[in-house]
Amino acid sequence: MTRMRRILRLTVRAVGILLLLLALFALVLAVNGWSAFGRAPSAPRLEKLERSPHWKDGAFTNDHGGWIDRQAAYRDLLTASAATEPEPGAPVPVQRTDAATLARLPASGLRITWFGHSSTLVEIDGKRILVDPMWGKRASPVGWLGPARWYAPPIAIADLPPIDAVVISHDHYDHLDRDTIRALDRRDTMFVVPLGIGSHLAYWGVDEKKIVELDWWGEKKVGGVTIVATPARHASGRLGSQSNQTFWAGYALVGPQHRVWYSGDTGFTPEFAEIGKRLGPFDATLLDAGQYDPAWPDNHLGPELAVEAHRLVGGRTLIPIHWALFNLAPHAWTEPPERILAAARCAGVRLAMPRPGESIDPLTTPPPTRWWPKLAWRSAIQKPQVATLNGNPAHRVPVPACKAAS
Repeated sequence: MTRMRRILRLTVRAVGILLLLLALFALVLAVNGWSAFGRAPSAPRLEKLERSPHWKDGAFTNDHGGWIDRQAAYRDLLTASAATEPEPGAPVPVQRTDAATLARLPASGLRITWFGHSSTLVEIDGKRILVDPMWGKRASPVGWLGPARWYAPPIAIADLPPIDAVVISHDHYDHLDRDTIRALDRRDTMFVVPLGIGSHLAYWGVDEKKIVELDWWGEKKVGGVTIVATPARHASGRLGSQSNQTFWAGYALVGPQHRVWYSGDTGFTPEFAEIGKRLGPFDATLLDAGQYDPAWPDNHLGPELAVEAHRLVGGRTLIPIHWALFNLAPHAWTEPPERILAAARCAGVRLAMPRPGESIDPLTTPPPTRWWPKLAWRSAIQKPQVATLNGNPAHRVPVPACKAAS
């Protein structure tokens, strides 16, 4: 009996120490990340959010729902590294962005520079639009925990040319980085964001006059280029209590001569066809092609559905993004480009696949060549990424069959 009591006391003590350590860890995380968490919208900004047709019961909602197989998601996280290489085992072949080239606007009127993940500079008809800039070391509120980037930014923020507008798709850490926003704010640019995200920016010191918040189909003119927020199927939040308190969107950049569409992070949504009808066709599309898993098929497109989205909006050249910088999903880091090469070949879609840091004209760039290493990856047959239509796993988005895409 005495031995049992001793074991019980030791167990209680061990649990108490563990809980104390967890509490201390949470406290350190909160203190270190407090500013980076941002701030939830409050009046009068909240009143604008509440007028949105997508705001229901105190949060933004997805019109088409979403499905998650949590058991499969946990299993995939535990087993992915055994079958694939989710992080590069050697340096990623980055191309140093040439500041002198960017200092001169492209003669053709269109140039796209991809910095890795979704961070992209679009130079279109005399204007420079910076998309989801991410210069931070981690996709995290703190600098010592969370997914770390695989290589330094291909160009310093100080070496960028004048930026006419920064567009943000949503407030997840891999798309909205506090220190990056602060650095860009010192360059006196405008920020175009979905509803609610202005609260974060204002909290970090951005002047409200430089913040433009848009609902879907809302627009902002920047000279001759119109920035239009387009529907997306995703979620938001930087802290549990802030989940879906801010909105998410893609963007159409519509100039007098050229048009570019950025999907933002999104699962498949029928509104893609409407985007194409209203705002297309597009000279180039920047599509969410990486960081996906069949266990949560409605959060991201993945390669095959990116090709389908490109087709629906009337795209000419597809540039797959949202890969090659962070490990955020249980697939080989080279799987997105391998699968999208196959899917695009099946659908007869023109691809451009620049190295991180490379500048291209999407209308004249040659067919892509593999600049990434050959690694094991899972095909569309082995690991299908098939979205639901309404959050019901029994109702799936039909994807054109093609043996070569597997």
